[in-house]
Amino acid sequence: MTIPPLAPYPATRLRRLRQADWTRRLVRESLLTPADLIWSMVVHEGEGQLPVPSMPGVSRLSVADCAAAAKEARALGIPAIAVFPHIDGAKKDASGKLALDPNGVVARAVKAMKDAAPEVGIMCDVALDPFTDHGHDGLLEQGRIVNDATVEVLVAQALMQARAGCDILAPSDMMDGRVGAIRTTLEAEGLTDVMIMSYAAKYASAFYGPYREAIGSGKLGAGSVENPGDKKTYQMDSANHAEALREVALDIAEGADMVMVKPGMPYLDIVRQVVDAFAMPTFAFQVSGEYAMIMAAAGNGWIDEERAILESLGGFKRAGAAGVISYFAPRAARILGA
Repeated sequence: MTIPPLAPYPATRLRRLRQADWTRRLVRESLLTPADLIWSMVVHEGEGQLPVPSMPGVSRLSVADCAAAAKEARALGIPAIAVFPHIDGAKKDASGKLALDPNGVVARAVKAMKDAAPEVGIMCDVALDPFTDHGHDGLLEQGRIVNDATVEVLVAQALMQARAGCDILAPSDMMDGRVGAIRTTLEAEGLTDVMIMSYAAKYASAFYGPYREAIGSGKLGAGSVENPGDKKTYQMDSANHAEALREVALDIAEGADMVMVKPGMPYLDIVRQVVDAFAMPTFAFQVSGEYAMIMAAAGNGWIDEERAILESLGGFKRAGAAGVISYFAPRAARILGA
């Protein structure tokens, strides 16, 4: 007796679930909404909006513009704004003392946004690089970024921001022990509800260049032989992944409420590993270089701008991120709401 060959199994036609928009939406595994976005925003001390040449569509905002942007975020359903300052280079020094100014541009922007839209959360960058003339995130001594002395300044900066009304402190400096020191101080000062989102796995990346232009960061390695030309002694090596898990574990143990991986797209594997290992609210930062690449390609007609924006942000959600810090936040929210 001859047994006929088995026929293909017709039930395995996966394209059935892709045949219409409604079926694709019905079985979609991850979903991007405006509630997943944190709007990355640069504030300056002057009036009006100043475009950032390397980031088409992004401008430094005045304090008044920040207040209007907070209202826009509320209307778009964006839950939080991350604030980064542009400081006049003539006002900077090696110690970054303006980072502690309770009447400085950061404190004024926070107050203006909370007054304008109290429902919108405000996240502040805790780091010295916008304020130092050398552009590093910490204090320099004989060509070395010193850890513990820097942490003392960061704690004072974080306390100032919390008192100004900041909801989330986001230390981005990568000094050892800074999360624990900030949390201890917040508790001692009765600021127990202020959250910490640590830049737990922040890599020494090539993708930060446009941001440094946006904030007017000091040029690394310029002006002194004692100024290192990069941040590789304190930010992570891009080749490492197990080290990222150690960094995250330390920050959680020290009191972080949320953790972050930065940059975003080149480190989606790290996002996934952190989520799987710690079941902790984990965010990704779609940094300035990622933004600039998408906008440059779109500006040349090489990619579809709106599709690329949503696809890139959706990739973070698919990797397991709870949310994304992005300069695209308002644009993406408008697209999603269309």
